[in-house]
Amino acid sequence: MTSHREAPSISKDPVADNTDLYAFVSPDATDTVTLIANFVPLQDPAGGPNFHSFGDDVQYSIYVDNDHDGDADITYQFAFNTVVTNPGTFLYNTGPISSLTDPNWNVRQFYSVTQNLHNGTGPDDATVLGRHLPCPPVNVGPRSIPDSPGYGSLAAAAVNDLGNGIKVFAGQRGEGFYVDLGSIFDLGTLRPFQGAHLIQIPTSDNYPPPNGPNGGADGTKGYNVHSIAIQVPKTQLTKDGSNPTDPSSPKSVIGVWAAASRQRNKHASGLDGSGNVEQGHESGPFTQVSRLGMPLINEVVIPVGQKDFWNLSHPSKDSQFLSNYQKPELQVLLPVLYPGVFPNLAGISASRADLVAILLTGIPSGLIAGFQNYTGPIQADHLRLNMAIPPNPATSNNNPAPTDPARFGLLGGDLAGFPNGRRVFDNVTAVELRAIAGVTYPLVDPSYTPDPAAGLLTDGTTNDVPYLSAFPYLALPHQGYLHYHDPNSPDA
Repeated sequence: MTSHREAPSISKDPVADNTDLYAFVSPDATDTVTLIANFVPLQDPAGGPNFHSFGDDVQYSIYVDNDHDGDADITYQFAFNTVVTNPGTFLYNTGPISSLTDPNWNVRQFYSVTQNLHNGTGPDDATVLGRHLPCPPVNVGPRSIPDSPGYGSLAAAAVNDLGNGIKVFAGQRGEGFYVDLGSIFDLGTLRPFQGAHLIQIPTSDNYPPPNGPNGGADGTKGYNVHSIAIQVPKTQLTKDGSNPTDPSSPKSVIGVWAAASRQRNKHASGLDGSGNVEQGHESGPFTQVSRLGMPLINEVVIPVGQKDFWNLSHPSKDSQFLSNYQKPELQVLLPVLYPGVFPNLAGISASRADLVAILLTGIPSGLIAGFQNYTGPIQADHLRLNMAIPPNPATSNNNPAPTDPARFGLLGGDLAGFPNGRRVFDNVTAVELRAIAGVTYPLVDPSYTPDPAAGLLTDGTTNDVPYLSAFPYLALPHQGYLHYHDPNSPDA
């Protein structure tokens, strides 16, 4: 998982846990960029009566760096508040919900959006873009959310047009990331290649072979997340307000990351002088507790002793973690866990300049024809998006076939895909596995020949939940009444 429960402290604080970050040129509105930050991982849809929500005590932020100094030039800040209309019932809703103002809907969330422009010298230029914007309800089930108007209509009504070309959405979505969690964290097993693993287990009723179409079991299938999505004209993201049209121009590239922050001081709940429950509250300045740029970094690249510190650190200081990128632990483990499969990878002794470029600085011009997303020498964990590269028309419906090379982004020949930002369907697990296994090392050492297996690595999963072709793109959430997790799991 790209950042689900990836560090000891944040695993105990799910409402502040960044799970995924996406940044891409909108396929149906190509003069805009869509930024999506997901939080609250691994939500079982049947999680009532207190269904999952955003944290009223968490400050959620999406940052944009457009001058390549590693610091934010634009921040989109989101703050939530929960309103209970009938505290005398245990029910989330007391009848069918037919609209965002239906009196049957008992527990609602609203939010505000503030844009902060940072000039680096004086106070921020803060503009409230929207107040008291409604989130849609969670997808409880067919009696709570009847077929007419249907959940899709309720969710669509929660897409807010803020003017000046900006759209925003905040609410529950179907988990868009796919990964074989149960296998990968069982000593690096990749089910499609488990026959070559160092530790063999018997195939039996207890450990049947995978029966999925691609050999993997999606550990996040059937779960939901909470998404914050904002669509912004490109001209509002460039430093000089221009429309980026030249892919070779540095000003066409932005760096994006997301974070969650909490106030320093927490006052616990208790009883007041009359014996009534007094709710806890927070005070003091906000402090970052979770962040996310590139997928799978704190998950796999950063060692466990540094994970909490990484979450508290600012991306512009990421040079302090450089050694973890120069020779990632997984690069060392693959030849050990799969004996004889990665001899060339085992022979790499130089630091991985290719991974440093891909993950920390962006890829300079001249390495991949027609492409660059370089943001200069400052090493920072950002998603880097070249906004001048148009979407791939073949993926405009956001649902390429599982075998379509576009899912592999740059490794599949698609300049509009990961690590050029990240689209909702990009197979980032396979891309990063292959990069760490040496597929990208010839970019810096043309004499190197990747091991044949390196270009085939995958965890064997794809997401068959239909992504949307329009904002906010991630699929509708799974409902609590009727849901399933991966039916292709060996233990299904």
